[in-house]
Amino acid sequence: MPKTTLTREQIKSYAQLSPFELKNVFIDLAKEAQADQPGQKDKSSVQMLNAGRGNPNWTATGPREAFYALGYFALSESRRVWTADNLGGMPELAGSADRFDTFVRRHPDLPGIELLRDCVELAVRRFGFDKDSFVHELTDSSVGDNYPVPDRILPHTQEIVRGYIADEMFGKEPPAGDFSYFATEGGTAAMCYIFDSLMKNGVLRKGDKIALMVPVFTPYIEIPELDTYEFDVTYVEASLFAEAGVREWRYPTEEVAKLADPEIKLVCLVNPSNPPSLALSRRVTDQIKEIVATRNPGLLIVTDDVYGTFVEGFRSIAADLPRNTLLVYSYSKHYGCTGWRLGVIGLHDDNVIDERIAALPQAEQERLDKRYGTLTLEPRTLTFIDRLVADSRQVALNHTAGLSLPQQVMLCLFSLFDMLDEGQAYKERIRGIVRRRLELLLEGAKMKIADDPQRAGYYIELDLMAQAQLEHGPEFAAFLEANYEPIDPLFRLARQTGVVLLNGGGFEGPQWSVRVSLANLDDLDYLKIGHHLRAIFDDYAQEWRASKG
Repeated sequence: MPKTTLTREQIKSYAQLSPFELKNVFIDLAKEAQADQPGQKDKSSVQMLNAGRGNPNWTATGPREAFYALGYFALSESRRVWTADNLGGMPELAGSADRFDTFVRRHPDLPGIELLRDCVELAVRRFGFDKDSFVHELTDSSVGDNYPVPDRILPHTQEIVRGYIADEMFGKEPPAGDFSYFATEGGTAAMCYIFDSLMKNGVLRKGDKIALMVPVFTPYIEIPELDTYEFDVTYVEASLFAEAGVREWRYPTEEVAKLADPEIKLVCLVNPSNPPSLALSRRVTDQIKEIVATRNPGLLIVTDDVYGTFVEGFRSIAADLPRNTLLVYSYSKHYGCTGWRLGVIGLHDDNVIDERIAALPQAEQERLDKRYGTLTLEPRTLTFIDRLVADSRQVALNHTAGLSLPQQVMLCLFSLFDMLDEGQAYKERIRGIVRRRLELLLEGAKMKIADDPQRAGYYIELDLMAQAQLEHGPEFAAFLEANYEPIDPLFRLARQTGVVLLNGGGFEGPQWSVRVSLANLDDLDYLKIGHHLRAIFDDYAQEWRASKG
């Protein structure tokens, strides 16, 4: 089997691609490995194992069943109002709770009906909802017969999201005051809306200095480089080692201290990190709190906490610095619902962004008055969270903004499910899945990582150069750097074994590191990936020894 079918220069040229685009090159090579195996009769002996993307291979079935059960009730409510062949009416509010209870009693065998009942009862009990109003919101929204009103998020949905975020992101100890939420089309839309509105409202300007805590999800690296923004980026690097050759993936004090520069307007982080998959330590959180309190009080923080539910006792930095933080959360990974596109942006009602906008020069205020003047007679009272909504639809279409209502119902049911015993059991189950897969990967690769109780384990980033120095010393590491491109191991893996991983350098991690998603393949596949990674690593060592004669 050839090392790869590409020259070193060709491999080097591919390094400029985003990891998620480079992945497609690896997939093509992996397919070639399946189809082209000289001397082998069994063409299926090479199995493509794509651990590049983090789409989980599990789904939360209970909340989905509850959603479909709700659909049957909602249609009965529609037909109750108006029935003509395939035509129905809009569900009515009055008496909807009693009709729901009757429907539940009459359909005990309908899949999902018990969980739906439990979710409704929990919501009424915990949040003090009027049951008619809540059931009607669920019913009318699942039919999807109205525009989202309010456009930012439905009122009952917002209360439920507040509870869910308080439980899972704030460790059941939310800060004083309230967060307001904007329901978005996943974390992807949330990122786009945030960067766009910060610029539109003069909170950030082209060329401003921002910071990224790296390694980090690649779009946070690539968006600031776009000609729309051209931000001056400072990297805060997780460069600590637990021991020789074993990365800790933690931030040194001197790296975090970079945020004390008052010229830095914004810092973005993924917490737990992607790809190292570690929650921010208490030490680093406290250091950032001290920096905000004393050196850089206007520092804006964007925290992407999508993997928080995979860490026991997780607490978002938004809970400790609520005034300074925009929180992004996506339901996609925990519930296996990437196709649903469910996310939220959270912003505390008392926040530095609204203060910054209020302090803009008069000319800027007048510009923004004109921008938002069609929405309200007092545009300066429009909060940033509501400006996000307007900007997401070019302001002129604000009246039709908002996440679709069936999506908001699904978001509601996922959140309520988590508050039940069944949801907590589900959470422990998916945590156990990724932990088991990590153990199998490391067993096959014969590689060591730092012990860390705050490891989410959704991904793992393995530094092959550090491993080279650990096993064979600096001479072997120098041989690798002199003779191969950092992404060469990924080309070899794809071409020779059918394994697809991503390059850690594309996440501003070490150039010779690789990212493995632990979410999207069967358990034993990770043992195979580990074996293949070890074989490729040992091939390099053999070539090094041969080069020495």
